[in-house]
Amino acid sequence: MNPTNATGAGKPAEEVDVLVIGAGQAGIAMSEHLTAGGIPHLVLERSRIAERWRSERWDSLVANGPAWHDRFPGLEFDDTDPEAFPGKERVADYFVAYARKFGAPVRCGVEVTEVRRNEGKPGFRVKTSEGEIAAKAVVAATGPFQRPVMPAFVPADAGVMQIHSNSYRNPGQLPEGAVLVVGAGSSGVQIADELQRAGRKVYLSVGPHGRPPRAYRGRDFVWWLGVLGKWDVGAPAPGTEHVTIAVSGAYGGQTIDFRRLAAEGLTLVGRTESFAEGVLRFAPDLRRNIEAGDADYLAVLDEADAYVARNGLDLPEEPSARMVRPEPDCVKTPIAELNLAKAGVTSIIWATGYALDYGWLKVDAFDAAGKPKHQRGVSTEPGVYFLGLPWLSRRGSSFIWGVWHDARYIADQIAIQRGYRAYRAPV
Repeated sequence: MNPTNATGAGKPAEEVDVLVIGAGQAGIAMSEHLTAGGIPHLVLERSRIAERWRSERWDSLVANGPAWHDRFPGLEFDDTDPEAFPGKERVADYFVAYARKFGAPVRCGVEVTEVRRNEGKPGFRVKTSEGEIAAKAVVAATGPFQRPVMPAFVPADAGVMQIHSNSYRNPGQLPEGAVLVVGAGSSGVQIADELQRAGRKVYLSVGPHGRPPRAYRGRDFVWWLGVLGKWDVGAPAPGTEHVTIAVSGAYGGQTIDFRRLAAEGLTLVGRTESFAEGVLRFAPDLRRNIEAGDADYLAVLDEADAYVARNGLDLPEEPSARMVRPEPDCVKTPIAELNLAKAGVTSIIWATGYALDYGWLKVDAFDAAGKPKHQRGVSTEPGVYFLGLPWLSRRGSSFIWGVWHDARYIADQIAIQRGYRAYRAPV
């Protein structure tokens, strides 16, 4: 046995300048910029490159942005129509190819279990499943999808199958019967739509959300966000910090329209509030949530129209985008409660997001709620950096192209600190 592993003392078996933890989109982007800057580093990945795309998403998932946009600057999806939405396996393969392109020093199958600052000397001691590593700097590139959140409303013995959206794969995975999907962001609405198309009776619990157009006047939503400067917004608007976004690239890319989904047979309910004696109860907020989503949608159209007029662009008008479908019965007369057994609901999918989990990072870089304390990814603990988190520097930070730009900034900061450490005063 390695005495370092047994006692925690002694010299680590390996030393690196920068240790990047995680080889998803954030870790690969970080590695590219460190490589370009000539900074020695190592990327550790507990499984495979971009593993979450492969094994923690449903089978039919596609990227939420078109191939021309949702990529790194140095490599295109050469086998995909630029306006199409590549599937999850293709996205994962893209990151593998990108890492190979510049020879990223990725070591797969190694899990980091603990990072601690050294006492009395610079750097960090990192415990892994394959021994200890000494690192001068550490980049936590594990992203935002760390610990699935499942509200404890419905007890395990309620007689229904309950899974988080990260465990959903396809309709055949679920028992026969109706399905309740809780959460109407991108994941929840896409899963509910797939189940509805598969012939299931589906209830969708809709909370506050943003509902952008998939495309408008011949341009995808991501283009409009770019030209309107919305990717660079530095912080969410007050009151919208936890509002999810309902957007989809599925079926060639369609604007999410809850009224259309209801017209096709899906039953909308309000935000899930409580459960007792086999009955789920919903907040009386369905109409308000739908109307707020409509207002968000129309605001984007208004800004887009103003941009076209201001710049004299030759983009075709699209009056049909402002047409509102009739209000469905489930919105006119919302369901306040649902007896699961009587409604035939046999499974619940909780599309309720994720929590951060940095339990392995034993440094002074977190607030009382366990959230990282940082400025554009540079943490309050010198030598520790965060990458891939939502709103790390701006709205685009957690998206594929956005994380690449954040990584470039962090690489610059690491280079600056290396320069200071290398300074030797003249004798």
